[in-house]
Amino acid sequence: MPWSDHAIWWHVYPLGFLGAERAALPADVPPHHRLPALADWLDHLVALGCNGLALGPVFASETHGYDTVDHFRIDPRLGTEDDLVDLVERAAARGVRVQLDGVFNHVGRSFGPFADVLRDGQASPYADWFVPEGDDFRTFEGHRHLVALNHAAPAVADHVAAVLGHWLDRGVAGWRLDAAYAVPRPFWRAVTDRVRARHPGAWFSGEVIHGDYAAYVTEGGLDTVTQYELWKAVWSSLNDANPHELAWALKRHNALLDTFAPQTFVGNHDVTRIASRLDDSRHLPHALALLFTLGGIPSVYAGDERGLLGVKEERVGGDDAVRPAFPPGGPAGLGDDGLPLQRLHQTLIGVRRRHPWLVRARTTVHSLGNAALTYTLVDPEGGASVAVALNFGAGHTTVGVPAAPWTHAAGDTAVDPVTGSVALPPFGWSVATSVSAPA
Repeated sequence: MPWSDHAIWWHVYPLGFLGAERAALPADVPPHHRLPALADWLDHLVALGCNGLALGPVFASETHGYDTVDHFRIDPRLGTEDDLVDLVERAAARGVRVQLDGVFNHVGRSFGPFADVLRDGQASPYADWFVPEGDDFRTFEGHRHLVALNHAAPAVADHVAAVLGHWLDRGVAGWRLDAAYAVPRPFWRAVTDRVRARHPGAWFSGEVIHGDYAAYVTEGGLDTVTQYELWKAVWSSLNDANPHELAWALKRHNALLDTFAPQTFVGNHDVTRIASRLDDSRHLPHALALLFTLGGIPSVYAGDERGLLGVKEERVGGDDAVRPAFPPGGPAGLGDDGLPLQRLHQTLIGVRRRHPWLVRARTTVHSLGNAALTYTLVDPEGGASVAVALNFGAGHTTVGVPAAPWTHAAGDTAVDPVTGSVALPPFGWSVATSVSAPA
């Protein structure tokens, strides 16, 4: 198995997490060395069961990090290149890999080559990096401050490949490619092929919200994409007590697993936190059981393991509630609230660690009722299996999976190893494991 198949990521949005200023520092202000404080959380993510630190944007930008102005410079609000390299090395000493977040669909208006074009027009050596449109230039989804790059320009591909290689040379393990869905797939293929020639172990995850997920792997050369379809089905089916929606999504998820292992999540820096998204907190264990038993490469958004709340709003500053500053010094500053939920994360991640084959396991649905669903996953090579039973509703229900020598792993009640039946209380759930495949 490649290293990425064993990855479970702890995802941090550094500018918010570390309490950085909302806008870029003036040029005459020295860097604020905030990145080293992330090292105080490395033991926390390891204790949680994670082995990857997925960082949001860390490059020099105008405001929120996705308006990059220099891909080769760490944002002075966070520190310096030495700070990042030191963090990568300290993470590696704990067996933790670091992923960076690269924005290569668009840039901020202060991006050096764009400023050069604004000054010199067609005489600029960067004139073909951008696409004139009306009296301005093409932008990302109508945001004037986000200028779209021209991915047909060979020099843009050269630039992106150089950026990816520069930071891989400094020890990072992989990249999240922001707004990957907005970039032509042949561009990704050309760039990733070039980078892999020097860094064959590099891992590329594309942010793809909609579209042909598998094509970004087969045609674009990415390793995985974000599984937004499953994310939506998890919280929506739980809120509506509609397991049929989830069952349909699991069929789609199985089809994707024929090509690649999707990057799965129930929270990230762009969406309402799962503890706020769910109408009833009793559904939180269901969402986590799904995340850590289904095929894919899971990630935990920092704070979700403690049940932090936060609602994303469609307005300027609407992401602030889901990107808060965390207390300095590590998790001790969070207090004891949410520790039971953190322990549940540890339990379910432990199940996954003992069954690493789950990364590419297909799901077989068994019971599918008005408010309940059960499914199993089987190791195709060894016969080991995992069974999950979920009660979406407020009444008692009895459901079943095929009989096997089931061992209780987590949840409210055990699966009967003789009959495969499981009696679930209201909002109950169960995860069981077996050393052999179900009958």
